[in-house]
Amino acid sequence: MMTKKKQRRGTWLSLVFWTVASFVTLFPIYWMFVVSAKSRVELFGRPNFIIRSFFTENYTNTLADPSFQRYLINSIIVASCNALLVTTLALFATYALSRYKLVGKENIFFWTITNRMAPPAVFLLPLFLLFTQAFTIGDWKLYDTRTGLILLYCVFNLPFAIWTLRSVIDGIPKELDEAAMIDGANTWQILTKVILPLARPGLAVTAILTWVFAWNEYLFAATLTSVHARTITTGLAEFVTVTGTNWGQMAATATLTLLPALLFLGLVQRHIVAGLTFGAVKE
Repeated sequence: MMTKKKQRRGTWLSLVFWTVASFVTLFPIYWMFVVSAKSRVELFGRPNFIIRSFFTENYTNTLADPSFQRYLINSIIVASCNALLVTTLALFATYALSRYKLVGKENIFFWTITNRMAPPAVFLLPLFLLFTQAFTIGDWKLYDTRTGLILLYCVFNLPFAIWTLRSVIDGIPKELDEAAMIDGANTWQILTKVILPLARPGLAVTAILTWVFAWNEYLFAATLTSVHARTITTGLAEFVTVTGTNWGQMAATATLTLLPALLFLGLVQRHIVAGLTFGAVKE
């Protein structure tokens, strides 16, 4: 009897905890949406958490702005290409490190993750010099280009992707590779016909996390772009001017930037739970 009461009490405490945690997490998003639905007069009046009348001009002005459209397209291209490139390279690297006997394999895994340990600000100056001076072909430079951002994000996202996929590849029995080799399959066929279908949940998780990292990145995008390759995160800073801050339109822009991420999450959500737990338990 006492055990059942303790279980119920633990269930209620867990419910209360996660309710409070969800409220704390989601309230800033709700407040951003409230701000986006109000005019300037309402914003500088008495604080109100309820939307009484929806001010649509914040959204219509944002959607009609050519700069917003360009920034949105840049972010989608950069984040999607980076996620595809990083996930592909991480699959190849993890398969090689998992299946082949390499000297110092564990040291290689540790070395890859050290690339994410240093603060990003440390790399700003050398990267700026590389983008503006070192990697130049005629008048073409990596500075203010989508290609530059895609390659740069690979440097920081690839170590994370390798470590994410490590348990996924290790969780696939090597006997499947041997059986495929007996049937005459080569390495490429093993990778595409055996490993790829089984590792699909882990690949989906790796792709979505890599995509979100590239989508949300601000520091490098603000420093290494100026006009043509600016992303949506850097575009938010343009609402802060010397004459004031357009909070309503800034909140509307931020709300609109959530939609592609939510759409991408919705497409791969069924793989996320399976991918996060893949390879966690071995018999």
